[in-house]
Amino acid sequence: MTKNNMLQKQLELTNEQTSPLFRIMWVQNSNEPHRRHFENNICAFHIGNGYILSVAHNLKTEARHFKSIDNGIYLTNIFPYLNSEQTQLFETSYPLDITTGKRYWNSNNPNEFQLVIDTLREINFDTRWITMTERQICKPHLVVQFKDNQFYNNTELTAHFNAVTSFAESGINRHTFLVEVALVEAFYNEDIALYKIVNTPQAVIDAMPSLEVDYTILDDNQKNYYCLQSSPMSEIGKLLNKAQIEGFTEHFALFQDRIGGNYNLEGLRYLIKGYFRFGSSGAPYVVYDAKRNIFKVNAIQSEACPIQLSINNQRDGNFQYINAIATPLQVIQERLKKYLLI
Repeated sequence: MTKNNMLQKQLELTNEQTSPLFRIMWVQNSNEPHRRHFENNICAFHIGNGYILSVAHNLKTEARHFKSIDNGIYLTNIFPYLNSEQTQLFETSYPLDITTGKRYWNSNNPNEFQLVIDTLREINFDTRWITMTERQICKPHLVVQFKDNQFYNNTELTAHFNAVTSFAESGINRHTFLVEVALVEAFYNEDIALYKIVNTPQAVIDAMPSLEVDYTILDDNQKNYYCLQSSPMSEIGKLLNKAQIEGFTEHFALFQDRIGGNYNLEGLRYLIKGYFRFGSSGAPYVVYDAKRNIFKVNAIQSEACPIQLSINNQRDGNFQYINAIATPLQVIQERLKKYLLI
């Protein structure tokens, strides 16, 4: 009976109606569907009451460019640092729309695109996602997708969305709903970011499946331990696969941030063995609680941990990614609880 109960809970973790796994994507021009642009896809999961966990390292990666920018930001942070040729490039590539007060990318020339990237880097304009968010050049959203056009098969909940926040994607046979989130706190050393759903009715938040947090440090004989991540061939599907804690590490790695300064990824981590796909950062590691017949989230996928192989006596570029580094949620227990208990 217990095996059947667990199997049912396993299947629920991958079902679109019951899975707590989502994606966060940063959306530029989110209120203008014909100009909307999605980037910076990352796994994320709901831990209840609208709180979302993911990784933090993508926040300080650089977008390198933007699809639009407020004219005030352009005049203050870009224009004064351009030479005459660069000014001409930006004025033609980003013409001003006086109705919105924004400049929009308007070029199909790949050479101009690269020149813009090079110029922004030359003048040291900050295109890290954390800064782009703070300047409201883009906003993070949960991407929630269903085969049908109803939000969790509920017409009343669906009515809370409009043509901007809900739309059909015929190419993938899905209906997409956008749920805005805001960064609450980034725990950079631990590589964890906490978000909260904002500007959304509580009824919508309550309908979204979630995971209870387990703060236990588990041993390396742990059974019924799994990674919940995007399916192998796309971010649309979901995959639950066995994972094995192989060991523990007092981790140290350097994260390169040329604008804000490098910082350390450090602290207790699990060494995990099991399948994981590229793009699985932010995926939850879950453990089954047989007494309560629920899965709890225990850790979060952080980094790949490659083993280098020799193929035809060549080692350069020959890496086998069969191990991952995951952060147990115990390392932020007290800091996380202060939000969850509010």
